[in-house]
Amino acid sequence: MTEKEKMLAGELYFSSNKELTKERLAARELIHQYNTTEPNEIKKRMGIIRQLFGKTDGSFLIEPPFYCDYGYNIEIGKQFFSNFNLTILDCAKVTIGDNVFIGPNVSIFTATHPLETEIRRKGLESAHPVEIGNDVWIGGNVVINPGVIIGDKTVIGAGSIVTRSMPANVLAFGNPCRVIRDITKKIGATP
Repeated sequence: MTEKEKMLAGELYFSSNKELTKERLAARELIHQYNTTEPNEIKKRMGIIRQLFGKTDGSFLIEPPFYCDYGYNIEIGKQFFSNFNLTILDCAKVTIGDNVFIGPNVSIFTATHPLETEIRRKGLESAHPVEIGNDVWIGGNVVINPGVIIGDKTVIGAGSIVTRSMPANVLAFGNPCRVIRDITKKIGATP
């Protein structure tokens, strides 16, 4: 099994592997082009993202600067919007649904490192997919950790650290992020 196959399977792998290093460098070239486009070059930016990402569906807008590891593990749905400074460490699949809004300075991490120092010193890491459902709103300065699933129509409040999966239709925030309430209930409504 190659290091890339191990990475995509969620097993321990060496990210410094020649193939993976070459793929990250190719992504960095496209990201550099993207981040240095003129403000009015929206079509050019969309073309670069379509080259970089594994899947795009419909229209989208990602305000530069944007950063990722590989790009090909990122899939976005229709009507995707991200404000400035989105970072996605996509060593595993990152799937983002339709009508998702992401605030500034959001980080989505799939990469993780072993807790055991001996293994970590060897340079091994692993990755776990992240999934964001449809109609999700993620506030600014949110960090989404490896393996997290965020359900449809959920709102993640600004500054949250999402360490575990969140169900659909909730307002959640905090460090660590936790469900505050069902988003479908009106404030002050009787149960």
